[in-house]
Amino acid sequence: MADTDKDRQSVQDSLKQVVGLLRKHELARSQAERQDVTGQEFLQSAGENQSFNELQEKLEQLHPADVAYVLEALPLAERLAVWDLVKADRDGEILLEVSDAVRETLIAHMETNELVAATGQLDTDEIADLAPDLPREVMQDVFRSLSLEERDQLRSAMSYPDDTVGGLMDFDMLTVRDDITVEVVLRYLRRLDEMPDHTDQLFVVDRQQYLRGLLSVNRLLVTDLDTPVTAIMGSASVHLAPDEKAQDAALAFERYDLVSAPVVDGDGKLIGRVTVNSVVDFIRENTDSELLSAGGLREEEDLFASVWRSVRNRWTWLAVNLVTAFIASRVIGIFEGSIEKIVALAALMPIVAGIGGNSGNQTITMIVRAMALGQITTASARQLFAKEIGVSFINGLIWGSVVGLFAFFIYHKWQLGLVMTAAMVLNLLLAAIMGVSVPLLMQKLGRDPAVGSSVMITAITDSGGFFIFLGLATLFLVP
Repeated sequence: MADTDKDRQSVQDSLKQVVGLLRKHELARSQAERQDVTGQEFLQSAGENQSFNELQEKLEQLHPADVAYVLEALPLAERLAVWDLVKADRDGEILLEVSDAVRETLIAHMETNELVAATGQLDTDEIADLAPDLPREVMQDVFRSLSLEERDQLRSAMSYPDDTVGGLMDFDMLTVRDDITVEVVLRYLRRLDEMPDHTDQLFVVDRQQYLRGLLSVNRLLVTDLDTPVTAIMGSASVHLAPDEKAQDAALAFERYDLVSAPVVDGDGKLIGRVTVNSVVDFIRENTDSELLSAGGLREEEDLFASVWRSVRNRWTWLAVNLVTAFIASRVIGIFEGSIEKIVALAALMPIVAGIGGNSGNQTITMIVRAMALGQITTASARQLFAKEIGVSFINGLIWGSVVGLFAFFIYHKWQLGLVMTAAMVLNLLLAAIMGVSVPLLMQKLGRDPAVGSSVMITAITDSGGFFIFLGLATLFLVP
């Protein structure tokens, strides 16, 4: 935790330094523009160029991920100014690190030849990640610049959705044959300029590229040279299929503490690998997407996007909320006569609706998380219903009694206290039922359970809470 905080502070310090150097550079430029020709030339060489060089030198020192952080934190004009200072040979790496929304602004600012050069620095699986954001003519030039093998790899990577193992797959891996010795393997490794990132094991294959086993690098380094590879390789007990869900791969990496895992086709042939960095990126993007969806945002939004673009991104669930608010208001309207006779109802009914919404969101959070982890089956769904109903019933009795006593002490009507308690119990039961049903129904319909579930449960518990409380009050309290 301390190292994480230190890294975060370091990145924020870098952002402050870049912003300071930008201000210094702009000040030097504005001073130069106010001078005569001779003075301008002097200031450009002594002031403007100095600030320019300092800024460029600072950017060169930063990791591509840190440069991406800086770019995402800058308004559009300053972002593009910094982007122009980044060395061309780092463009591709940085484009991979920035968010989709920011990447779009950077790509729109680049020429076709710059984009082709940037993708030329990347592996085929990385190009596939950028492909949806690149113009068609750029992708055509990129295809022409690749070898036949790389073209096939790129087509393969682009054919899989982002949420599958194929979308995470990496083709840069080390394979060795199953009929050689450790000495041959070591000679092969020494001829390499460098090993692929996150290489903790080599993949053992036969002549037809069928996966036979896994050879740990640690085991390789401490084994006699004349030992056959087959004698020390481990079984490929954990392997992935390209059309498997990426979420399942993430669970496997967590469960078995994997650094890399082989990807095989239906016949058992090795076609690629998945590494822990790809899995971590997927988890982060998936988490960000769920947070945005829970907040009613349709897509990732650039922090400094235009007003109109931000409005278009946010209006959908605001419209849904407006409709649900109208429904809740009409429910209240039905009981206007009861509210006029017992004014206390107007003050107490938000309590019932609010507690029901919070309880429903707690249930939905638990259910969506369990669904993401693959812990819910058809058989267990009934047990979940029973369990959540029991939890809500007990919570309703406890907190309903508290609220009922509150109502009694404030308004001195024990009947009102009983109505509050009963309404609380019934609304929490409604929240539990809908909190389990809504995500399961959305999953059955092929929709993401996390998208809009909290908005729907809040609308249901608001309208339901008003109806239950005001209905009970009308039946038992209104003369």
